[in-house]
Amino acid sequence: MISIMASAGIKGHNSSRETGEDCVDGSVYSALICREIGNCRFVDLHFDDEASLYTAFAELGEVCNRFAWDEQARIVVLSFDGEMAEWNSSGTSIVEPVAKLKQPVIAAIRGDAIGIGLELALACDLRIATEGARLGFPQIQKGRIPSNGGTQRLPRLIGHSKAMEMILTGDLINAEEARRWGLIHRVVPADALMSYATELANDMSEKSPLSLSYAKEALYSGGDLTLDQGLKMELDLYLLLFSTSDRAEGITAFKEKRKPKFDGA
Repeated sequence: MISIMASAGIKGHNSSRETGEDCVDGSVYSALICREIGNCRFVDLHFDDEASLYTAFAELGEVCNRFAWDEQARIVVLSFDGEMAEWNSSGTSIVEPVAKLKQPVIAAIRGDAIGIGLELALACDLRIATEGARLGFPQIQKGRIPSNGGTQRLPRLIGHSKAMEMILTGDLINAEEARRWGLIHRVVPADALMSYATELANDMSEKSPLSLSYAKEALYSGGDLTLDQGLKMELDLYLLLFSTSDRAEGITAFKEKRKPKFDGA
């Protein structure tokens, strides 16, 4: 496994802001650290109370808006403490800026993913949890329900029956069970969380960014279509790639028996 977190300033929520390359044009944020390594963007949320948590999500929205226009950003790694305080929503989902990113987003979850923490993880595309972590939606036990996509994204991932059980009982499940259900993709030791996430991000960043974006669009949008409609959309997206230099580079690299160098065009 590669180990570049020290140079990236992404060892945890106490990481220094003075190391690595800032990926937000020098903007200063109080509740997150953003670092750029090649075509990967690393965002680390850190918060101590409800006020700083609210600030973290507000700043996360700003950073996601920047990534939407960052042509060099191919993969986003979002690391955070998964146990977050609940607060009254303003009527808009605080995790939607993450869910709407065209780039694949990897969630590196420190510890438990409970309530809003799990909803943030569900807004990401790939989820990595640590051994011994617990996951769940306990809001029902406090007279609430998930309000940031939990009731909608959870059944789409693990099925209606298991989602009903998790949300209506408020019970927590462990990371291994979450992996078996398809809620989590990988479970790793706590001290290997960022090294695994970084290795995965680097590997994915070598793929065509257009193919990554189109594949993500097909997977998500297809779930709201009939099978025939989804197949047509998939074919349309596939044909759009025919005119790209990335497709030509992939064919050339295969013939020359070398790794392709995609430029996203």
